[in-house]
Amino acid sequence: MAAIETRDLRKTYVSNKKSPGIKGGIRSLFSREKTTVEAVCGIDLKIEQGELVGFLGPNGAGKTTTLKMLSGILYPTSGYSNVLGYTPSDRKPDMLRRISLVMGNKMQLWWDLPAWDSFIVLKEMYEVDDTRFKKRVDLLIDALQLSDKVNTQVRKLSLGERMKCELVAALLHSPEIVFLDEPTIGLDVVSQKRIRDFLKDLHAEDNCTVLLTSHYMQDVQELCDRVIVIDHGRVIFEGTLDTLTKEFSDVRRVRLTFSTPVVASDLEKYGTIIGDVSETAVIEVARADTASATGAMLQYLPVSDVGIEEIEVEEVIRRLFSEGR
Repeated sequence: MAAIETRDLRKTYVSNKKSPGIKGGIRSLFSREKTTVEAVCGIDLKIEQGELVGFLGPNGAGKTTTLKMLSGILYPTSGYSNVLGYTPSDRKPDMLRRISLVMGNKMQLWWDLPAWDSFIVLKEMYEVDDTRFKKRVDLLIDALQLSDKVNTQVRKLSLGERMKCELVAALLHSPEIVFLDEPTIGLDVVSQKRIRDFLKDLHAEDNCTVLLTSHYMQDVQELCDRVIVIDHGRVIFEGTLDTLTKEFSDVRRVRLTFSTPVVASDLEKYGTIIGDVSETAVIEVARADTASATGAMLQYLPVSDVGIEEIEVEEVIRRLFSEGR
């Protein structure tokens, strides 16, 4: 059985629409116009135990709503969902002890208490015995370099330190499934890297199932075996990042180094020029024409070195959503 499985999972929000002004307020007392928003529109997922999957999409695509339904916070409008053999919306304690949800813009630690006090409370909530708790919390604190921070009030910690403490709180009961919603949001590049390295080591150690959302493509590239891309509440792609690049990018880039300088007019007929041209140049050519265009440039231009590159996955994602493909 898959660790996470959904079929035709949907979440629809219905709200009352009020016209502006006093007249609109009075009218809404007698006749209310309802608006319907489909946040998730029939998502099918199947994630095996031990997988680390990226869950991508633009703002408003339905990523967080899906994670909340899978963790039991939200009740789905319709569809089937199964997490570790449980229906998430039942919120059974046995299931909750085996999963964890980390949201980069939400806190589960008490603001005015040291993080350690929150860890003790969570230990009791998850019924973690003393020996297991000490071993686990020592491991997490050491891995995240928090030994000198856990006895400081949470409100006095930096954003990166708070995020690390949130990860300890979420992982101290050794969950089998971890839902990570923007765990590196707002962090500097050094903190992002440390958290990525920590998550990579944790996944290797625990063999836990991880479903990760992030707007930082570096997170996804370093951590995820495969990705699921959604837009407007629907899955539009599922596979590896390499497959995503090839499927949604119909161009490649040819990077050239010349033995003598060239001008842009020498290159325009081969493709789209990216950046400046002199002793080096980058030409964007149609994927199907890569071989022929590269061969022609090697024949007619003073090329001393050549390289063919795929478009960066971050740019592919950006084009994918901006063009509405």
